[in-house]
Amino acid sequence: MEKINKQKLLNLIIEQLKNDHQLLLQAATAAHAAATHAENIPDSKYETLSVEASYIAQGQANRAQDILKTIESFRSLELKKFASDDSIRLGALVLLEDGENLQRQIFLGPSSGGLKLKYEGSKIMVITPESPLGENLLGKKVGDECELTTAGKLRGYEILQVS
Repeated sequence: MEKINKQKLLNLIIEQLKNDHQLLLQAATAAHAAATHAENIPDSKYETLSVEASYIAQGQANRAQDILKTIESFRSLELKKFASDDSIRLGALVLLEDGENLQRQIFLGPSSGGLKLKYEGSKIMVITPESPLGENLLGKKVGDECELTTAGKLRGYEILQVS
């Protein structure tokens, strides 16, 4: 694994979350406009377009608020430099290899599990300690193995590097 600057990676995560936040705000604004537009005022109790649009607007606004909290959790994340004998914990960048010699890099973050990033040609996925893989990795060290069942298939991973 190439040396990855975790502060730059963290900044990339925050930037992606900010972009997601802006998109949600725009979508919420558009849904709110649809909910309050004069053409969508119902003529009967069966016309629910404005009500549906207001639910969508509220859901998007709530999600935008959640993203702001997520951004703050990443901003306050302590980035520790891991030694080869340190246990995996929040903030770790981990290189895994499966039984077919396929490698994958994951970043153990406080939230936004499943977020995929491209960092200087590398693909990195954010996982959380609550995810099955994250839970399995916590406390493990370089050289340890972990197993994960996905889509009914058991996969084994060796931990090659933690930084």
